[in-house]
Amino acid sequence: MTSQHVKYPAWQREFEAAIAEDDPKTLRQRVDAAESAIFVRLQNVVGDEEGQALHEATQRLRVIQKDKLGYPDWNKR
Repeated sequence: MTSQHVKYPAWQREFEAAIAEDDPKTLRQRVDAAESAIFVRLQNVVGDEEGQALHEATQRLRVIQKDKLGYPDWNKR
């Protein structure tokens, strides 16, 4: 996804920056910024296409947090 195809600018640019970040020194900051932007947007979105996109973006950030930043797997029981 490129910035030309940003459908939801309120959060998607921050999300794309986190997904694209290769520098471990700035990855946590990018993920935190994306997570914050998604959270703020979720406060105003209820069950539409963007809501689904927000859910999918959150899931992808969780994978980055677990695999690249060493966060625990919150889905493990």
